[in-house]
Amino acid sequence: MEETNFISENQEIEEDIHISADHSYEADKIAANPFLTRGLCGIPNPNGNNRELYQHRCCKMASYDWCGGCDTQEAETFPFIEVRFKNGHKDFFALPAGKERFETGDIVVVEANTGNNIGIVSMTGEQVKLQLQNKNVHSVTKKILRRARATDIEKWISVVQKEESTMMQSRYAAWDLKLNMKVNNVEYQGDGSKAIFYYSADERIDFRELIKILADKFKIRIEMRQIGVRQEAARLGGIGSCGRELCCASWLNNFRSVTTSTAKTQQMTLNLQKLAGQCGKLKCCLNYEYDTYVEELKNFPNTHIPLDTQKGNATCAKIDIFKHLMWYSYKNDQSHILYAIPAEKVKEIIALNKKGEKIPALEDYAEVNQNKEEEVNFNMDDLKKIND
Repeated sequence: MEETNFISENQEIEEDIHISADHSYEADKIAANPFLTRGLCGIPNPNGNNRELYQHRCCKMASYDWCGGCDTQEAETFPFIEVRFKNGHKDFFALPAGKERFETGDIVVVEANTGNNIGIVSMTGEQVKLQLQNKNVHSVTKKILRRARATDIEKWISVVQKEESTMMQSRYAAWDLKLNMKVNNVEYQGDGSKAIFYYSADERIDFRELIKILADKFKIRIEMRQIGVRQEAARLGGIGSCGRELCCASWLNNFRSVTTSTAKTQQMTLNLQKLAGQCGKLKCCLNYEYDTYVEELKNFPNTHIPLDTQKGNATCAKIDIFKHLMWYSYKNDQSHILYAIPAEKVKEIIALNKKGEKIPALEDYAEVNQNKEEEVNFNMDDLKKIND
């Protein structure tokens, strides 16, 4: 496709949109550094030492070097190192034959499936040995080719700086083809011969025509890789409702399934605005305390067992796990009042009911009374969308 025809109507419309917003110096500085996603706090210098650019604070899921101050023979003799690529992707490589020693922060050229790639050494020595055991890696086949030369780094800088524009142009091409997909990230291989396009979609996409257009435009090999909305949020980053950086963008490296039953177990109201994260799915943090709630609920009586009183049957409306209270209301009572009864007293009432005895009223056992809250209406279809 010719250069003049590649700019679409969608792109022209997008470029006409002007968004006014305040920008800080630090924010502009961060946005201007395309190597931040690779763990470098600045653009590397082809003719200088770039070890200081690789900093722990710039790295997603970075591993702290606990053995950095130890002078051990293991660091010199262990034949494998860990290399970091874009967005926290790491892999293990065998050291080349010879006495050349690599240190954390070195930019190296490594083997790829086709051609070669460029990454940053993120771990060496004894820590790599332990990391291989933790990740159950039994064999390492790929090798370190060499320390990156000035020409390698210059080529690397040029292809990394093209990633943002390549991503936008691929989006415009997908829009023109009316493909229901979103290209949310592009990663060039170090030698510039290949690019991986990460996209998210709700349905199966036939992108064969899109690959032809992109290959003809950029003159490279194209690989399309679909990711979920959670992985997309992890790559883009952001601030959660808690005020902190998204867990998936800072330290979370695996995604456990989250369902509405997880929220129900923690006695949460099914409010989509509060339960859904920036990815549109249920928040990952709902799993953090789930096991504790399940364990604590074992100390409570069955909430489905009604309480028999002389004023009528009463059913459980909710539980306060922290205060060990169970809130009950009369079935046929129009006053909509909830009575907070300690879990131990509820067990006593159930034991009396099994003997055929009825208690006079809930008020005799309640510690606190309150008006029953109005039930929140929610759409089951919306709940299914945010479920994994």
